[in-house]
Amino acid sequence: LHKLSTTIAKNHGTVVVEALQVRSMSASATGSVEEPGRNVRQKAGLNRSILDQGWRMFRTLLGYKLADRGGRLIEVPAAYTSQTCSVCGSVDPANRASQARFICTACGHTENADINAAKNILRRAD
Repeated sequence: LHKLSTTIAKNHGTVVVEALQVRSMSASATGSVEEPGRNVRQKAGLNRSILDQGWRMFRTLLGYKLADRGGRLIEVPAAYTSQTCSVCGSVDPANRASQARFICTACGHTENADINAAKNILRRAD
């Protein structure tokens, strides 16, 4: 984490990231006696993976390293960045044809879903 955050801070003056709610993302799926959870084992494995990534620590390291160099870290809301067209602004869950592919139902724009979402995240920083 230190090497990556240092490299990014040295090469970029401003970095924009999603303000991820890790606590919400890693909520338990066990449910209750009245309404038991579904796919509890899979969710537990996903939670471990999410928490093992160290996203919060990485953002903390990146933030202070950017600040030391006169840069800045901007966090923007993550909501709908993967469903919004970076060309026309249309928001539709159907825009995500697959996990990897974004196809806008309004204008037909086609792009890698991660690149499309990154453009939306950058635009929110303005």
